[in-house]
Amino acid sequence: MNTNALNPRILQPGDMDPRWRWDRHIPALGHTAVDFERRVDHDRLRRYRLSRAKDALKKSNLGSMLMFDVNNIRYVSGTKIGEWERDKMCRFCLLAGDEEPYVWDFGSAAVHHREYCDWLDPDRMLAGVVGMRGTIPPSFGLMQKYANEIASLIKKAGMADMPVGVDYAETAMFFALKEAGLNVVDGQQVMLSAREIKNIDEIQLLNQAASMVDGVYHAIYEELKPGVRENEIVALSNKLLYEWGSDDVEAINAISGERCNPHPHNFTDRQFRPGDQAFFDILQSYQGYRTCYYRTFNVGFSTPAQNDAYIKAREWIDASIDLIRPGVTTDVVAQAWPKAEEFGFPDELSAFGLQFGHGLGLALHERPIISRAVSLENPMEIQTGMVFALETYCPATDGYSAARIEEEVVVTDKGCEVISLFPAKDLPIANRY
Repeated sequence: MNTNALNPRILQPGDMDPRWRWDRHIPALGHTAVDFERRVDHDRLRRYRLSRAKDALKKSNLGSMLMFDVNNIRYVSGTKIGEWERDKMCRFCLLAGDEEPYVWDFGSAAVHHREYCDWLDPDRMLAGVVGMRGTIPPSFGLMQKYANEIASLIKKAGMADMPVGVDYAETAMFFALKEAGLNVVDGQQVMLSAREIKNIDEIQLLNQAASMVDGVYHAIYEELKPGVRENEIVALSNKLLYEWGSDDVEAINAISGERCNPHPHNFTDRQFRPGDQAFFDILQSYQGYRTCYYRTFNVGFSTPAQNDAYIKAREWIDASIDLIRPGVTTDVVAQAWPKAEEFGFPDELSAFGLQFGHGLGLALHERPIISRAVSLENPMEIQTGMVFALETYCPATDGYSAARIEEEVVVTDKGCEVISLFPAKDLPIANRY
């Protein structure tokens, strides 16, 4: 008898199978668990992610991965606490060799994990905190204490002579790890390579997240009229998303009228006026999986200049979508978009993020990154199972309006499937006169 098969924490060879079904429509089923439909399988999801991380570590020149990035911690351990901790660097996770992960969490969260996270070894769910962005000074000794503990665990795993990958950490923590005798190198690239390819459960969660934004855009379409302010649309969107199960509305851009060009990447208390062009970006997550999903509207009516800008933005994004298939490289996609100088910017870095592609997953920006600024000389291959957003931007000839469109795509075995479904082939006119 294979005793490993009896231990649910021991990974099996089949756990890295992404279980894609490209012969079927990508589902966006209900959010609750039911006994009559196979929906997201969270055990399969967690085992797939940990298998991917271990495989990426094994293929690298590293012996261990130490993670402070909460996206990596969630990917490896399946643990998460409130969004307040995202920028605090107060939680950390160790993956040493082929061993099970250790998680040091914020006080009572570790006690919670031992009670509720039965996919983890309870003896490896530990309470711990280091610097919290310097509010606990290094002189207090916590960083050195945990650096020594981590070094001891790495030695116990037989990985002491190999480099330790760290995704990011406080500067003082790097010094403490070095003082503990560890050879610290960049580990974020290893984790990003693990997270590139999504399994069927990740893709379904990304599709469910996108379906929530479909609904928000319909509400915006109905609400967008003179007198309403950008911040009121942001408030409405937040309310709907949290009611529908979002665990983090990371940001909502709401840009209108003369604020459209150049793109400021924010929102204000500006009131919409008749004839305004307005675009929005909704960045939120469902069970950790992110959206980045722009739409442009006009309020009441549109001008020929605004229509022309929208048509160009649509043509550019359609040209890039048509290129997406396994084996195509990101430089080819980037070349489908205009040069910065062709739409009013002095160079590609000044226009960075306007004609753009980026991976989606537990983070807003994952691999691949697609941009004329970086992809032409550093192409990456597009692979089956990647999920990313493609976005375009076109200023209008009136000097202040602009159109912005973004589509989320899943790379299938033969091409791609768009999962951002609010209609955008033609410029939507909200509350048309």
